[in-house]
Amino acid sequence: MLWEDVGDVWSSQVVGLPTPERRKVHHTSTERARRAPAYGSASGGEAARAIELVRDDDRRVAALPIEIQPRSRSEILNRAVNILIAAIALAVLSPVIVLVALAIRLTSRGPVVYSQTRVGLDRRRGRIDALYDRRKQDTGGRIFTIYKFRSMYVDAERESGAVWATKHDPRVTPVGRFLRRTRLDELPQLVNVIKGDMNIVGPRPERPSIFARLREDITEYPLRQRARPGITGWAQINHTYDASIDDVRTKVRYDLEYLQRQCLAEDLKIMVKTVPVMLFKKGGW
Repeated sequence: MLWEDVGDVWSSQVVGLPTPERRKVHHTSTERARRAPAYGSASGGEAARAIELVRDDDRRVAALPIEIQPRSRSEILNRAVNILIAAIALAVLSPVIVLVALAIRLTSRGPVVYSQTRVGLDRRRGRIDALYDRRKQDTGGRIFTIYKFRSMYVDAERESGAVWATKHDPRVTPVGRFLRRTRLDELPQLVNVIKGDMNIVGPRPERPSIFARLREDITEYPLRQRARPGITGWAQINHTYDASIDDVRTKVRYDLEYLQRQCLAEDLKIMVKTVPVMLFKKGGW
């Protein structure tokens, strides 16, 4: 609702008041509208922010975040298809997996596969569900362990902590740079799919520490957790690795689009479009 719409609502509510009171209400609402910030519409690319309501004491109250309802689909069928595809992919790609493991082992010190904690599916659907949630801390979703081929040197984040990767990142090994550009470092996550932590297609899972910061900066960010995270996704094939908060905002819009369209046909289309992303090293570094 834009401020013009707010004015229309006020007009319809005060039409029955005596003339002096109508003038007083009209003057008050006009002054508040003049002081309020202007927001653009969603046609400019980024969704328009929600209007902040102004109460009688002139304190602004933050609007509630938007609600996105994922498209309904059969969870049993979806899981069966994901497990089948992951099992076939592991069998077909086993020679590639062996070669990648050997390349990592022979070129840098450390384990071939490493693991990280990530934030997964959030099955809660609102505040009422949160009241009965047994988790002591709201992490935004179920915490799980993700597997990846190691692409960085051992203890690469000892000094920097959890930060985004960048182009020509000195923490990345030569072999790791190739793996990241071709997305081959994600192959071990096929095991996560079979375990039920992830799907082939879905929003990319983030680390709890980064997730906590992003949901403070981006109101819609936690809504991504309404879908099981994926190895690839609508955001991954349309945008590059995250390098700034604006990159994340762009990917969130893609992720929310996917939630509203999710179905088997959509997933298969994204899987097919992932192949040229890997072959031509699009969007990775």
